[in-house]
Amino acid sequence: MKKRLFLLLSLILVLGLLAGCSSKAPAEEGEAGAAAGDGIKIGVNYEKSGEVATYGQASIDGIQMAIDEINAAGGVLGQQVELLIQDNKSDPGEAYSIATKLMTQEGVVACLGPATSGSFKATIPAATQNQVPIISASATADKEVTTDKDGNVNEYVFRLCFNDSFQGVTMANFALNNLKAKSAVIYQDQSSDYAIGLAENFKKTFTEAGGTIVAEAAFVAKDKDFKATLTGFKDKKFDVIFLPGYYSEAGLVIKQARELGISAPILGADGFDSPVLKELAGPQALNNVYFSNHYSSLDQDPAVIKFIEDFKAKFGTEPNAFHALGYDLGKYIVDAVARAGAADAQKVTEALASTVDFKGITGTFSMGEDHNPIKSIVVIGLENGDQKTTVRVDP
Repeated sequence: MKKRLFLLLSLILVLGLLAGCSSKAPAEEGEAGAAAGDGIKIGVNYEKSGEVATYGQASIDGIQMAIDEINAAGGVLGQQVELLIQDNKSDPGEAYSIATKLMTQEGVVACLGPATSGSFKATIPAATQNQVPIISASATADKEVTTDKDGNVNEYVFRLCFNDSFQGVTMANFALNNLKAKSAVIYQDQSSDYAIGLAENFKKTFTEAGGTIVAEAAFVAKDKDFKATLTGFKDKKFDVIFLPGYYSEAGLVIKQARELGISAPILGADGFDSPVLKELAGPQALNNVYFSNHYSSLDQDPAVIKFIEDFKAKFGTEPNAFHALGYDLGKYIVDAVARAGAADAQKVTEALASTVDFKGITGTFSMGEDHNPIKSIVVIGLENGDQKTTVRVDP
């Protein structure tokens, strides 16, 4: 009896060992082509540090909030969504390296970001070569983003924001029609494709409608002292100043302009949208200031109100446009994966291109043939640095 029991136990042990040897070892973290059930991987290539870190981190927070909600509701295609978040340090070269690594080593189905046009453009060759879609919610440059220099559509490149042409045209029309301006000064960031595009389109629209540009001047990123140029403006007669650029310089320009007694309206674009603008300029300087944007916290849409409440509960602060754009981007890429029916980069690319009436926090849009969204824009007015007025402009 004991001999039989021993033989039976030995047989069970051998069978157990054989079963263990035949089971598949778990995939290594980050392994390309990991087994189903490991999660659908999405690359997040943003500026967490460097000159425009506030844009990148805000975008990441919005994306993370969207994905947390999606995963809590069961994920997509029966799997959870895994974000692979990388810091490109506000450097285009680093952005390209990260995109390449995410696509070739990590097996991502798409890459989100970067936030700025220059860094986003730098990742286009990686997307094209590896046939993995990239999407930015805030790269607004007109040229060579979703289309190449010859006007051909970049198959794997998309964005959720309107471009600089639309912002420049909108702010020129706002100056002419809403502020009744007849003359303007343009003071632009000459080191930024973003600001250059805005200035070109503002000038063209403003002058073709009968307005006069009485002075133009330029600065470059990281400049700190603008008083000499602003003093030259002060001696001229003009109705508005158009200031295309990022918050880091715009805040100081506005502060110094007000200190010199320049009280004319100052107009900008979405690059103004950062809490740092108020820190740099001071609340008293931020009156009679207007900028174009993708979203306003003043919007009374129930979906927007809920988003703001949920965001405050999660992060303890009120969301800005980059938070809202990031949130829409997270929802949008998962919507495309769901419509694709598979975590396959080519099928996801096709789903992104065929988007119709996607309802986001920053507005409802369809994807145009040029991979730019067809959506509306808002112009926000500040009082003591806080958003107080908003006007929506349809395309």
